[in-house]
Amino acid sequence: MAKYPESVHDLTVKDAKGNDVNLSRFKGKVLLIVNVASKCGMTNSNYTELNQLYEKYKDQGFEILAFPCNQFGDEEPGSSDEITEFVCTRFKSEFPIFDKIEVNGENSSSLYKFLKSGKWGIFGDDVQWNFAKFLVSKDGKVVDRYYPTTSPLSLEYDIKKLLAI
Repeated sequence: MAKYPESVHDLTVKDAKGNDVNLSRFKGKVLLIVNVASKCGMTNSNYTELNQLYEKYKDQGFEILAFPCNQFGDEEPGSSDEITEFVCTRFKSEFPIFDKIEVNGENSSSLYKFLKSGKWGIFGDDVQWNFAKFLVSKDGKVVDRYYPTTSPLSLEYDIKKLLAI
């Protein structure tokens, strides 16, 4: 049996093109990991604010990892190519968009199993909806979890604290 991951850096995920990405490449960076959707009522505000955060802190050791998920209201039905095209064209997002995953249930990705093992919401450990946010420290540990309705810009203080700026 595989040993339980001690940090997100022990995990490998697929990028939008289906290639393996070992998350150890993000060691030393503060990460904001978000399950995203293209057709959600919160799509515009979240992508707009995520872009603002990314632009402001990407050169200071901050990275956003976006994981499309279609488990909530069928709001991310497209293929990885369609999703990437939408995000990069409509929102000009520069942060990485990964392969579509499941965040809850039996087929939940190993990354989300790890993320949910740390900070629990009021509904047990399941992700409640699109745009749930997990803040991860430079050493790959989950330090906070935010509800889907939490504005990305409201996380700025917590991000700056982890970046030590």
